[in-house]
Formats: sequence, structure tokens, C-alpha cells
Amino acid sequence: MKKTIIKTAVTIGLLSTALCLGNMSAQAQANKSCEISVGSVLSITGSMAAIGKSIGDAAQLAIDHFNEAGGVNDCKVKFILRDDQGSPNVGVDAAKTLVEIEKVPVILGAIQSGVSLPILTSVTVPSKVTQISCCASAPIFTELAKEGGTNGYWFRTLPTDRPQAIVMASIAKERGYKNVAIIHVNSDYGVSLSKQFKLAFEKMGGKVSGVTPYNQEQASYRAEVNSALAGEPDALFLIAFPADGATAAREWISYGGTQNLLLSNALRADEFVNAVGAQYLQNAAGIDNAQIEGESVEAFNASWKEKYGSEPNGPGLHTIYDAAAVALLAMEQSGKADGTAIRDAVRVVTGGEGEAVYPGAAGFAKAKDLIKQGKPIRYYGATGPISFDANGDVTGPYLIWGVKDGKLSTLDKWDNQRVSDLLATVDKE
Repeated sequence: MKKTIIKTAVTIGLLSTALCLGNMSAQAQANKSCEISVGSVLSITGSMAAIGKSIGDAAQLAIDHFNEAGGVNDCKVKFILRDDQGSPNVGVDAAKTLVEIEKVPVILGAIQSGVSLPILTSVTVPSKVTQISCCASAPIFTELAKEGGTNGYWFRTLPTDRPQAIVMASIAKERGYKNVAIIHVNSDYGVSLSKQFKLAFEKMGGKVSGVTPYNQEQASYRAEVNSALAGEPDALFLIAFPADGATAAREWISYGGTQNLLLSNALRADEFVNAVGAQYLQNAAGIDNAQIEGESVEAFNASWKEKYGSEPNGPGLHTIYDAAAVALLAMEQSGKADGTAIRDAVRVVTGGEGEAVYPGAAGFAKAKDLIKQGKPIRYYGATGPISFDANGDVTGPYLIWGVKDGKLSTLDKWDNQRVSDLLATVDKE
């Protein structure tokens, strides 16, 4: 009897151990398969390849930082980047794959408004997937949101075209330009920015001699350049992306066009300067979304330099990092990798009175800990404090850039108050 009892006890013990090991193995397997996918549609090839790859790197950096902090709700985050090739149709197909096959709850992008819009209307809104863009600045998104067309699933971390255009018109006036020609990419971005600049500059007493659109990825823009030159302008406002912009700028200069150049935000890239030649850009003034001074901005800049060995120099880097960070923090806050939950939590982690958290693994670890404790947070990002209005828009400062000693250089900064004062003045006129 005693042997039987002992044998039974041993058997039970072995079964318990096996069950325990089985449970541990199952838990380990569950943790191993606990993965959340974040999708992104960016222009990695085509006319924006020069800036698209770096923008993707900045998004990946945010993902890496969050994973270093323990992931989202203790799950590893996987970044899935798809190339839209600068084409709306390709972008929509890429977004459909991300949503339908990869089951992503959020999409970051795209760079162009003309690609972001069809993704929004035909993919993300119908699928209840949150979309956060780093770079789409056309006012049409604001109007769509006001009409209820986004259902709240749209956010962007870059201000709209209108303030950018008005600040550029003010720069043109300050520089004494009286007759400005515009050459712009034939997209929502180019059309909107050129329209807003023309309205503002003419209100300020200036003249726009001509507005010439161009189609992307042409071998030459000779016809467009000659059309713009016909008005005998004393300055050119070039609204373009780096590859096409460099081609147009070289031809403009070679045909005798003035070197008084006004340049859009997408041209703030070393590739553009190198392709045109720094010696031809000494009188140029460009605009870009600025980052205010502060600990959060410095945290991102230091992280970028540590990872890539250079300063974060170019459009979209700070704004895509913030787009990714906001999405991940919203997921952490809601406890769900779900588009609607992310949408509803975005404003909870931004714009409020919570404890400040900054970019980087340490900042995200702090955010996760505070959220676990049920304490409110407020994300101060690579672009500074972020606050989305009812339409998913943000406001922000601008910097005026130029080329000095062969390199991109900051010439001036416009803070929020300065921008607001200018807008108020133009609206009164």
C-alpha cells in the first residue's frame, strides 16, 4: 500500500511538473507571438526618394525606442513600411495590403497630400484605422474633417499649407520682391501652397507674374521654366520635391532666371542642395516646420545623432517620429491595438495637463509606468508640445532656412505667436 501511495504521489508530482512546464512553455510561446504591427506608406522611390528613406528611418527610430521601453502593452512592435512610389494608386494598394493582410490598426503617412487623401477616404476611414501623417499639409483634410468625412480617424503632425504660404509671402515682401513667379508640383500640396501664397502676396501689395504647374519625374522642365520666365519675375517660388526641384532649379538658372529663390519645405534636404550646387543658392530662402527649443526636441536630436551619426537635417524627420510616438502612446493608453481605440486615445496623451514625457526609450518607459499607475501624461515631442484640434490639425512654429558655406543653415525662426499675429493681420486686410 505504501509503495502504491508513493508511486501515486510521484506520478502526481511528475504530472504537476509537466503541467507547470507546459503552462510556462505556453506562456513563453504566447509572449513570443505577442506582436503588434504598425503600418506606414511613404515614398521610398520616385521623386521623393531623397527624403522618403530618412523619414522612414525616423519612424523606425520611434518604434525601436518603444520596443526598448518594453513594447506596447508588453508586446513587441513591428514596423511595416510600404513604398507608394509617389503614386496615389500604388499608395492605396499598399494601404489595403497593410490593413487587409497585415491587420494594422494605424497607418503613418503618406508624404504627399495627393497620396494621403485617397488612402484616407478609400482605406483607413472605411476600415476604422487611424491615419497619422507627418507631411500632408493640404487644407482639404481640414475641410473633410469639418464635414465629418474623416470620422476622427485623421491626424497630422505638420501644420497646414496656409500659414506656411503666408509666412513665405511675408519673407518675399521683406526681401523687396515685387514680381514673383511660381513653379509648383501639380498635386494637392503644390496647388494649395501656390494658391495661398498668391492670395497672401497680392494682399501685401506684391504681384505674381505667373503660376506654372509641372508633372513629376520628367527628364526636363524646360517648357515650364520658359513659361515662368516670360513674366520677367524678380524672384521664383519653387514648390517641389528634391529630385524634380533640383532639375527645375538647374534649368531655371541655366536659362538666366534670377537666383532670388523662395523654396518650399520639402526642398530642405542636402540632396537638393548638392544637386543644384550650393553656389547657386546663396540668395535662396526656404521654409520648414520648426522645432522650438527645449528638452523634448533635444532628446530626439541626440537620439538621431547617436543612431545615424549626423544631425536630423531634412523635412519630415521630427514630424514622423511624433506621428509614430503618438500612435504608440495612444495604444498603450487604450490597452488595445485597435483603430478606434487609438483614435479616441490620441488626445488623451497629447494636449492635456498630464505629466510631461519626452522622446526616447527612457521617456516612453516613464510614460508606460505612469499609464499603468492610472496617471495622466502629456507627450512633448520632437517638434515640441503637441495638441490636435477637432479636425486633427496642429499649429506650430516655422524656420526660415538658406545655404551658407555650402550647407543648410537656419536664417530665422517664427514662433507660434509671430505666426498667429501675421495671420491675423492678413485676415484683416
